[in-house]
Amino acid sequence: MTSAVGAPPIPAGLTGDDLRRLYYYLRLTRSLETRLTNLYRQGKVIGGLFSSLGQEGESVASAYALESGDILSPLIRNLGSMLVKGARPVAVLRQYMAKAASPTRGREMNIHFNDLALGYLGQISHLGDMVPVMAGIALSFKVRGEPRVGLVYVGDGATSTGAFHEGVNFAAVQRVPLVVIVEHNGYSYSTPTLRQTAVARMADKAHAYGIPAVTVDGNDVLAVYEVVGEAVDRARRGEGPTLIEAKTMRMRGHYEGDPEIYRSKEEVEEWKKKDPLDRFTKKLLDDRTLTPADIEKRKAQFAREIEEAVAFAKQAPFPDAGEVTSDVFYQG
Repeated sequence: MTSAVGAPPIPAGLTGDDLRRLYYYLRLTRSLETRLTNLYRQGKVIGGLFSSLGQEGESVASAYALESGDILSPLIRNLGSMLVKGARPVAVLRQYMAKAASPTRGREMNIHFNDLALGYLGQISHLGDMVPVMAGIALSFKVRGEPRVGLVYVGDGATSTGAFHEGVNFAAVQRVPLVVIVEHNGYSYSTPTLRQTAVARMADKAHAYGIPAVTVDGNDVLAVYEVVGEAVDRARRGEGPTLIEAKTMRMRGHYEGDPEIYRSKEEVEEWKKKDPLDRFTKKLLDDRTLTPADIEKRKAQFAREIEEAVAFAKQAPFPDAGEVTSDVFYQG
């Protein structure tokens, strides 16, 4: 299935409240990352900033298709998925600022942190490596007879790695309840897709593993929700993994400060016309799920909430130097 650019019908089971919650998480992700960009430029963010601006629709919609007991493994551009699962903006801000009260207590930046109670597994940066990890977690669900599903995100570049192959192959052979989402944004850092793989569609790689695959417009929130929901239901029924190729584009560089000399301004401008938040907002306005007054009210609400979270994060102390070795395992 490949969705068209126009908004699809509302998937079965999504209520007006669901649509408003999807909008909430989309707007929250956009607002938080926009504020993080400003903080980075002010020198308040420690380490790198990898923005999902332009891709957040796919993250929010896919995570929203999961149930409370399911586990997902995000990448650096899946902040929206973590917010859907319950991550709080103040925790994310403290993490980026390396504060003592951050989820990793100042040891790691970006969104490399766990909260298994909420349902997300801390990522590692090595391309593709979380696929076999999540295949193992999904296998544990199957062995214990638990009706739970795992979901793992990878970029298009990761599909050319051994870890991706081994993980998907294992998941396919064992028929584990796993959904693999390939975020195809056209570039592996600065390497265009055609220079790192010979296939035009990432979904075609699923043929090698004997599993179903879907290509979807990753900037179409409702289309993503629908295909991920179908894959999750299939996995929960014991029918094994599905590979989903979400075609999208990041609106900023690979990292904040990336000069982006590897892609044209014309390409970026063309993708801006497909902005997931703009498209979803238009859908809700056209259907009268939200009114222009609702939109303005929510924008003001998010601005207040984010500024309050920023104030709390700024006031939080940095970790004490004496804590640097606590909870660190070493075997000589």
